[in-house]
Amino acid sequence: MAADDPDGQDERSADAQSKRAGQPASVPATGGARTPAKAAPSPPILHVVLRPHRSLGPRGFLWLMGILSAVCFVAGAIFAALGAWPVFGFFGLDVLIIYLAFRANYRAARICEVVRVDRDVLQITRIDAKGRKKQTQFNPVWARVSLPVYRNGRNELAIVHHARRFSFARFLTDAERAAFADELRGALLTARGGPRI
Repeated sequence: MAADDPDGQDERSADAQSKRAGQPASVPATGGARTPAKAAPSPPILHVVLRPHRSLGPRGFLWLMGILSAVCFVAGAIFAALGAWPVFGFFGLDVLIIYLAFRANYRAARICEVVRVDRDVLQITRIDAKGRKKQTQFNPVWARVSLPVYRNGRNELAIVHHARRFSFARFLTDAERAAFADELRGALLTARGGPRI
């Protein structure tokens, strides 16, 4: 006959009492430390990507180059049939120059500026045609949006921070700069916690 185990009987009785009382049974500790969950980053108040406007898209560029190449080829063939064959080469050179000019224009269109406003920082990131980034940061409490209008009717969008002046969005139109200035003022006002009294 097996001997009674008083310790095991006490553990079983404690678990039984816990189940009858509707409480979970005791679970042995594993010794692992609990790590607090990281809070998700708050979304930005404003996040805008400013890009130069290009009226001719990639598909339109292909159509333009195709039509231009066909016209130059037909005209060059006519001149070559008349004996002025060097003109055919000049037509081809014209097409090449126009193509390279458009390629340079599209390469410049890769330039953009990313404006981000958070509770504690205003950040403007400039990305050039080669993908190089340059970040400039301001304190939203002291940053002020400046939009002077000159005698010729043009305006300039800038951030004034103490004695520092930072101009940006130069590739936008005057109306686009004015509209974005109002949007940026509202975002900075929100970052400050409302209007100052």
